[in-house]
Formats: sequence, structure tokens, C-alpha cells
Amino acid sequence: MSRIGKIARRTFLVGSAAIAGGVAFGVYYANKGMTNPLQHAKGETTLNPYVLIDAQGVTLIAPRAEMGQGTRTTLAALVAEELDVAWEDIRVIHGPPGQAYYNHAMFGGILPVAEYKKGPVAEHLGQMAGYLGKALQTQITGGSSSMADAFEKMRHAGATARETLKLAAAKRFDLNASDLRTENGTVIAPDGRSLTYVELAPAAAEIAPPDVDLRPATEWKYLGKSMPRVDMVEKSTGTATFGIDVRPEGLVYAALRINPHFGGGMTGFDDTEARKMPGVQKIIHFGTGIAVVASNTWLAMKAAEAVEIDWETSPHPATQEAIFASIRTALDGAPNSTLRDDGDAGTVPEGASLVEAEYSLPYLAHAAMEPMNATALYTGDELILWSGNQAPILHRKHCAEAVGLAPEAVTVHTTYMGGGFGRRGEYDYSVYAARVAKEMKGTPVQLTWSREEDMTHDFYRPGGLGRFRGAVKDGKAVLLDGRIAAQSCLRQAGARMMGFESGGPDKALVEGAFDQPYRIPNHRITGHIAELTLPVGFWRSVGASLTAFMYDSFIDEMAHAAGADPLDFRYQMMKDEHAPSAACLAAVREMSGWTGKTPEGIGRGVGFCHSFGTPVAQVIEVEQTAGGIRISKAWIACDPGIVLDPSIVEAQMIGGMIYGLSAAAFGEITFTNGAADQQNFPDYDAIRMHTAPKTEVRVLTANPRLSGVGEPGTPPAMPALGNALFDLTGQRARALPLNKSFDLIV
Repeated sequence: MSRIGKIARRTFLVGSAAIAGGVAFGVYYANKGMTNPLQHAKGETTLNPYVLIDAQGVTLIAPRAEMGQGTRTTLAALVAEELDVAWEDIRVIHGPPGQAYYNHAMFGGILPVAEYKKGPVAEHLGQMAGYLGKALQTQITGGSSSMADAFEKMRHAGATARETLKLAAAKRFDLNASDLRTENGTVIAPDGRSLTYVELAPAAAEIAPPDVDLRPATEWKYLGKSMPRVDMVEKSTGTATFGIDVRPEGLVYAALRINPHFGGGMTGFDDTEARKMPGVQKIIHFGTGIAVVASNTWLAMKAAEAVEIDWETSPHPATQEAIFASIRTALDGAPNSTLRDDGDAGTVPEGASLVEAEYSLPYLAHAAMEPMNATALYTGDELILWSGNQAPILHRKHCAEAVGLAPEAVTVHTTYMGGGFGRRGEYDYSVYAARVAKEMKGTPVQLTWSREEDMTHDFYRPGGLGRFRGAVKDGKAVLLDGRIAAQSCLRQAGARMMGFESGGPDKALVEGAFDQPYRIPNHRITGHIAELTLPVGFWRSVGASLTAFMYDSFIDEMAHAAGADPLDFRYQMMKDEHAPSAACLAAVREMSGWTGKTPEGIGRGVGFCHSFGTPVAQVIEVEQTAGGIRISKAWIACDPGIVLDPSIVEAQMIGGMIYGLSAAAFGEITFTNGAADQQNFPDYDAIRMHTAPKTEVRVLTANPRLSGVGEPGTPPAMPALGNALFDLTGQRARALPLNKSFDLIV
């Protein structure tokens, strides 16, 4: 990964008396200093946001949220690698809302170019674009960007802190700092004298930090190794605090019931029966629904159900057919983008065989296991919010607006999350909690959504249609022309999060298709935005979750039309275009023992997608059994460039694949009269432990830059499964979910 920016000596700010009398160390990656979000008492100096040293030792202030992906573990390793403290001695807490925690890497990837083709110029422009994150205060966890953003930033925080502490010790010892060494939180002189970081912190705060070089990978002690998760013990013992576990003194509980017909309000309600229930304290009118405050969550939910409500109708299309008719209208219309247009994709070469197909994918819910919830306390002068969220500044801003306070009067505590997948980047659930808390002034309120409210008030992964036309000749693809239509997550969610709607070509709509590393002489991908206002948002792997199924399934169809082995067909088009991607295909071929032939009752399919900078190839094996079709085995090869923690990379690849297989096999949200039909897991199933495949993962390191791992495992799983089912049954999957067309074991 190239340098985000040169560390300036004076941009590393150190405080003499930090939280609990310690000192904070860190570094800013921007040309202008930012207000430090850490709070300190009167008389204490400005702190830097990342590493805190106090009487108890070292605390890492994490700029990104932990929602099961292992972020805290690797952030601690990054700092420990340079600071010379034992990794297990570093405490990790989530940072408060603050511009200093902006996500540079996320905005660095917004340029409408293929990641695998990025040269020096595009790389430099991406680095400059990353500073938009600072201007927009994008303290966001998402886009598989946490490690790319933190890789140099957190190591510099540790390294600069280490060298500043050595300078402080040098004054005490009357020695040169170069004569000193550091080990396990201690500065040691050649004669054996030592001072702890805690002892040196106040003096270090008075020293201008030096320029620092980072240690080479050959000297790493933690990075590159599989580390125990810092959250493992508390999550294994049930002591971890998720949003739903918050228990401030005097807590009361609330449940929500909002119009299921999107965009509609309510004309009236009768809460007579609910008010009769012992323990019900208050019923709050929201205009589009109600909330019930009670002595426990179950009672609040039952009371909410007992309220009789007259709902207004939805302005959205009344039927599923009408929704997809709008998407088809977009597909037939002018494109929003043509981000790939090589050769002449409008003309079939002479002597080539034409291949055509259309694909349809449904809307999907995020379906995190922990339903939406937040806890809030409103005093009149301030609001305290406890919320598992992916965007603290957004939650603070919109909660402040909801209760009529300045953002500075809102304190946000970001807890662990029982799944996010993009859903907790939205702020609606925190805002509802703030509004309830305002009605219960002085009393903390925990608002928990029922599973039904969670499923029917999501910001969904949009449904979409794809029309593909291709041609093969002499066993090779000579033309691929794809049209993809769906609602724009970038425009809708971007408007909610950033306050304005982005214009121009929508890269997110066609990522996973236009940016694939195939050398096809006539190659065009166009994106078509469907003008619907159904609520959509960022879902794990974003646009690639939609497009990869279409694109890679069509690659498979062309391979069969060409009479070629599907894996080798891909490999031959890729090997001279992008070697790291081709190596992933070669790896899964070796791992799975791929021969292109399968015995009776067995089907195998290959899937590939390059997303978030990471190429991922998968082979899925299915088996026909007496009870139905079982997804029996899977092989995954990926190349994230630099592997910071192999066990976390492997876990994320498997988790992403399972998420993709669940969506491909069972996931579907349909709408009637503007309301989601699926309300709980019996309607929205997933891969279970007994239906999950035995999986092997291989992690490669030829990619030239550090890239993401949280999302890239999801996109190739969907086409790989469809392609495997074709190999087994001879029936081509062109629509999801697959359980509508195949007898899959549940």
C-alpha cells in the first residue's frame, strides 16, 4: 500500500495530562490539524486520538467499530508492533465521534476505475480523494477499509510514541535516545536502568515528537501471525457488552411499531388495551407509528402489538411486478454509466456464436442476528446514547437534531454489534431511541426492535435485472456486453448519510462487473438507475453482491457455449490481464482437484469476483442426496496483498461466503402494497451449521497493496453455487433465490 501522506513532525500532538492523568499519542494524516475528540479535565492539554498511556498502561482508541470482523485485534497488533508493548496488555475501546477518526481509505476508492488496473496516477488521485473523508467527517466502518486505513496510521502512532518516550528517558538518564531501547512498555538504558512508559508520559508530553521510520516486515512480531482475538474471552463468557446489553441505572424499556407500508403515516390509533397492561408507562406518538415504554422489553412489544392502528397507504408500487417493471424500464433506457467500453461491443464478430441471457435478483435484508436497538438518556441539556453503530458522527448529528440539541451536547458510546453488514451505518434506530428518551426526560430508555420491525424496516439491498449478450469463437470469449439495472444505493444512502445526492456515473451500481480482470477484446458494461424510492442501502459487498452473480454466471454460460472448461476459460482470459487474480483461480483448481468432470450425483461450479481490491476465487461442490441437494464442500483462494492476521482473513472469507450462499439459496424480500412480506427467519432462511459446506481457504500475497477481506468473500459464492447446480442438474440458474428452482436441503 502506498503512503497516505508524509508524517509532519508537528502534527503529532501529545498531551501532558491525558485521561486519568496519562498521555495520548497518535498522528494526523491531513494537511490541517483536527480537533481531538477525547475529553479531558480543566488544565489538561490537547490530546491526540489514538493511543492513551495512563496509570493503568496503554489503551488504544479504535477508530473503527468491532462487529465480529476482528478489527480490534489487528488494530492492537498494529500499535503493539511499533510501541514495544505486549500485545495482550493493550486495552482497546471505541473512539467517540470525531473528525480525527475519518476514513481516508474508503473515499480513496471512489474513483470510477477498476482497482486491479490502478497505476501511479490513479493511485495518487485516490489518495487525494481520500481527504474528502476528512471534509465530510466520515467516521465510518465499512467498505472493507478498516485495515487499509489503519495500516500505516496506527503503526506511526505507536512508533512516534515510542521514540518520544525514548527522548523523555534520555533526558532523565542524560544519554542519547539512540543509546536506549524499548521493551514491554519500558525504556531501558545500556547499564540496565529502566523507566516505564507510565513514568515517562508526563515528560514526553512536553517534547516535540521526532520523524519516525516504520519497522520492516522482517522485524514484525505480531503482524502476519494469527493472534487470539482481544474480544474472545468476553464474548465466550457472555460478559461482552453489545448494544442490547447496556444497563444504566433506572433503565426502562421500549418497543417500536412503525407503518409497514413505506412512506405512509397513520390516521389514528386506539391504545386502550395496551394502557391496561401492568407495567406499561407511556405510549408515544411518532406520526408514522408509535413506541411503548414499559418495565421490560417483552411487555413493551406485546403492548405495542395490542395498539390498534389505522395505517395510511404507501406511495410505492403496489405489487412486486410493478416494482420490477420499473427496473425493466430502466434497463431498456439510457445508461447512467459506461465504465467499461473496450473495442466494439455492439457488433458480433464474424464466425462467432452468440450467447444471450437475462438475470433477476431480489431485494435482500441485512438480517443481523442482534436486532436494531439503542439506549438513550435525555436530561434536557444533554443526550447520552449507547448504540452499536458503524458511523458515530452521523448518529450524533441526527440524534442531536431529533431532540433539539447541539451535536456537542450528545455523547455517543459505540458498543459491540451483533452483526452490521452495512445496516448499522444507518442512524434511524438511534434517532428513534433519542426521540423516546426526550419523552422520558431524566430516565434512560432502551428501545429494542422486534424481529418483525427489523425485517420490515430495513434499507434493503436493491433487486436488479441484468441483460447480457456475448460471443465466443475458437473456444474464447470475443464479446461481452452487459446491461445492469437497479436502484442506486450510492445516491439514496449517500443522501441520507452525507446530506446530498451524488451525481455522475454510479460506480457502485456496476462494481463487480465493469472492473473484472478479463481480457475480452469487445467488452462493455453499462449501469442503469431505476427510479424507485423503496428504501435501499449498503449491503455486504454492495454492488458486487448483485452484479457478480449476473456477470460470473454469464462467463460460465459462455464457457459452456465455447465447449471450454469453465475454470480454464476464465484463467486463459485472466492470466495476461492480472496475475494475482489468475493465481487465485489456479489455487482453487489445485485445492479442489478440479478436472472439469464430476461423477454422477456431484456438481461443481467455480465463481470469481475482484472486489474491494481483493480477487477471490471459489469452487462450490453440491451433492444430490435422498433428502435433496446438499452444499457439501467449498474451496476459497484470495489475495489481500499483505496478510495482517491469517486466521481473521480465513474467518472473514468463510463468513462472507456463507452470507453469500445464504442469500443465493434462500434470500428474498418481496413487497405488497409497499410493505415487505418477509418478517422473520422462517420467511428469510439462511445456511445453517448442518447445511454449511466443509471449507478450505488459501490466502495468497502477490497483490501489490493491502486490500479488504470483510466483503470480498460474498460475491463469488452466489455464481459458484448456481454454476455448481448447473453442473449437477443441467438447469441454468438465472434468478435468485435458488430454492425456488432447486430442491435444496434446509
